Amino acid sequence: MTDIKAAAGAYAEALAKAQQGLSAGGGMEKVATGPSFGEILQNTISGAVQAQRNSERVSAAAVAGKADITDVLQAVTEAEMSLNTVLAVRDRVIRAYEEVMRSPI
Repeated sequence: MTDIKAAAGAYAEALAKAQQGLSAGGGMEKVATGPSFGEILQNTISGAVQAQRNSERVSAAAVAGKADITDVLQAVTEAEMSLNTVLAVRDRVIRAYEEVMRSPI
């Protein structure tokens, strides 16, 4: 009987300490170390859109005879790489979503 009382007392004491630690912060604060995933995704997509616009601008300048073909090639390649990055991220997000949906509850 003494062991049960001692165990219950130890449990109550540990519970009280845990509640005090949580109410005082106890290391459970959210630490913001950088941008969120949404912000990173938004910046990546904005960069890809900007690269596409730059590619179109340089291509139009080349048609008008105001840009060199190497500038066009560089701008188009940069836009293509940005688009491929966005597509790769999209594919990974879709695969992760599908995997979560397949997991049992």
